[in-house]
Amino acid sequence: MEPTLLIGLPGGPELFIILAIVLLLFGGKKLPGLMKGIGKGIKEFKDAKKDVSNELEDKDQ
Repeated sequence: MEPTLLIGLPGGPELFIILAIVLLLFGGKKLPGLMKGIGKGIKEFKDAKKDVSNELEDKDQ
């Protein structure tokens, strides 16, 4: 039996360390702009995913 690699999302302490590193790298002034850009990207991805889903449903009918 081969060992499997279990990789999940970071938990509490790991997430805190990642956020601290991001804050140190980008600084407090650039962080809101960075988060705004990430939010826009996620929104565009969800909209595109919904459009593709709707097109597939229309083809099936």
